[in-house]
Amino acid sequence: MSVVGIDFGAQSTKIGVARNKGIDIITNEVSNRSTPSLVGFGRKCRALGEAAKTQETSNLKNTVGNLKRLIGRSFSDPDIQIEQEYNTAALCDVNGQAGVEVTFKQKKEKFSATQLVAMYLTKIRDITSAELKLPVSDVTISVPAWFTDVQRRAMLDAGEIAGLKVLRLINDTTATALGYGITKLDLPGPEENPRRVMFVDIGHSDYTASIVEFRKGELNVKATACDRHFGGRNFDLALTEHFASEFKEKFKIDVRTNAKAWARTLAAAEKMKKVLSANPAAPMSIESLMEDVDVRTIVKREELETMVQPLLERVTVPIEQVLAEAKLKPEDIDSIEMVGGCTRVPAIKDAIAKFFGKNLSFTLNQDEAIARGCAFSCAILSPVFRVRDFSVHDIVNYPIEFTWEQSADIPDEDTSLTVFGRGNVMPSTKILTFYRKQPFDLEARYAQPEMLPGKTNPWVGRFSVKGVQADANDDFMICKLKARLNLHGILNVESGYYVEDMEVEEPVPEENGDAMDTDAKADEQPKKTRKVKKQVRKGDLPISAGTSSTEQSTKEAWAQSEIAMYTLDKEIAETDEMKNQLEATIYEERDNIDGTYREVYKLFRSDPADVEKKKQELEQLLAEFSTALENIQDWLYDDTEAGGEDASKDAYEAKLKEIEKLNKPFKDAIMEERLRVQEEEFQKKRAEEEARRQAEEQAKKAAAAAMNFEERNETMPDAPPAEGDKQ
Repeated sequence: MSVVGIDFGAQSTKIGVARNKGIDIITNEVSNRSTPSLVGFGRKCRALGEAAKTQETSNLKNTVGNLKRLIGRSFSDPDIQIEQEYNTAALCDVNGQAGVEVTFKQKKEKFSATQLVAMYLTKIRDITSAELKLPVSDVTISVPAWFTDVQRRAMLDAGEIAGLKVLRLINDTTATALGYGITKLDLPGPEENPRRVMFVDIGHSDYTASIVEFRKGELNVKATACDRHFGGRNFDLALTEHFASEFKEKFKIDVRTNAKAWARTLAAAEKMKKVLSANPAAPMSIESLMEDVDVRTIVKREELETMVQPLLERVTVPIEQVLAEAKLKPEDIDSIEMVGGCTRVPAIKDAIAKFFGKNLSFTLNQDEAIARGCAFSCAILSPVFRVRDFSVHDIVNYPIEFTWEQSADIPDEDTSLTVFGRGNVMPSTKILTFYRKQPFDLEARYAQPEMLPGKTNPWVGRFSVKGVQADANDDFMICKLKARLNLHGILNVESGYYVEDMEVEEPVPEENGDAMDTDAKADEQPKKTRKVKKQVRKGDLPISAGTSSTEQSTKEAWAQSEIAMYTLDKEIAETDEMKNQLEATIYEERDNIDGTYREVYKLFRSDPADVEKKKQELEQLLAEFSTALENIQDWLYDDTEAGGEDASKDAYEAKLKEIEKLNKPFKDAIMEERLRVQEEEFQKKRAEEEARRQAEEQAKKAAAAAMNFEERNETMPDAPPAEGDKQ
């Protein structure tokens, strides 16, 4: 079982996993630590992540990005019209939701943003599963703090369609704060002043500032402020607009009229922006941008800052807002942690440092801090890992009120109540009490619609309470409803029940006196009791809810559609792999014909009389094999109906087997030669070993003979003296 945290970004996504007693950021199929948040639709199948990025420029109208900014939004929302500037695919209405219209498998198709996110999460699931070699289920996904109830529900629906169990939707800066705090061993205790840290997160498309208070074992989010239209892409767009005007004047081309040229200029602007963050000036060059015109230019950092001056003037606005909401001053903040790719822009860093009058902190990984925090959050909620106790208390960003129809029997009854105010701790449960004689309805909505992103509908849900009736005395039924804002930041009326006022007896507390005297008399006198009225739970009330969650039947249909597309993608990928294998085999065999196979006739040198005959037979086999390869190659590149350009996996596999059958004589001959050479080497080594053994034996015998001769000489008696020597 795996523990996975997903930082779902507008431009790219990072995946954190808990393992090796820590959090690792895993790489995708091309060894990148981030995966482009893109979904592309092609002639035969989809392209997701890196594959979508590869074909983006050549398939602009069918590639969709900024997925998290589309999900849970209606097509009529003004923010969606802004998103069209950053999307080359045509946005459209899909059953009231924002979606896209693309050409998929050579016909027009519409997909909702929820479906698109589900497609992308399926890719993230596969990347993680391939890395961990385990099935992936439990995940935590980050979302912007400004996400509403409908957007959060849509994210959960997308996760369910993708086959994921989302343990928690966690706000971006809250995830960052968790990753920061859970590893700190020097946090103040419960009785000490908390450590106040401001997290400034400026990513590709939005800007969030949060003030978080840390104590040992817990964090409390005090306030959060956002700018939904401030991020790296705004800098990219400003540069691109500048280049478009410059190219029109200098090179007489208008990239605004050519989608592909615009996309290439935008990509070049993004690279230049990154270079300018570390250098005072940067060049830019694009070959054959439009109408075979090569463009070149250079931009200084000061020029970029002039272009984005209106944007830079908004840098401190969220910081001022979050300080005001938390009722704090800049000097009350102990540390300012900067995360998000856009916080590398020098002008932004300078403006924030000047506002606080102190150095900024970059102790966290600016790109991966959220993913690490998400993984920690998932580990805390999962039974698989043991994690240091650490409580996370987030807050409500939009106040939620309940409204209801006034009861005819209570003419002065209020008909609305703000149940979860802005800054209310989350998760949180509130009990609502109603006096009714018949079933009634409640409606939940955001109390201040002007705070919501774009023109989001403030409606959250409608809850019908059943089984309500007057008692035998025609009195009100006392109804209790449990309203809960859960871990995801989603509102539900979880349960309902009714109570009755009943008299119950309870012991009267003893007055303070002599303890020994009281104990002595306890057995002599009965304990005093009194009757009090209490509300006693008598039964449950059924509740039916209507929310913005996708209907179950629709989710099931989308899930089946996703399974079908996923299966098709997998089949197409396997088919393409088999086609590539066939193509590679053809080229490899061609090289073998001119090389290895042509030397096979040397194998028949054991019979010199047959060498020429064998050589002729070999040449004939090679010619036949070469012709067969040409025929297979012609078939492979034939784009007609009978050709192999769009053939099935089985057809490619059959051609590979045909090649294997044709090259078998050569492979067998090569194998025989290898075996012969091995046998010769073995026999040679064996002969050498035998000669060495015999030489050693002879040497031993010679040594033994010499030793015996010496021994005989030593033991032989002295010879008698000669006749002439006698005295």
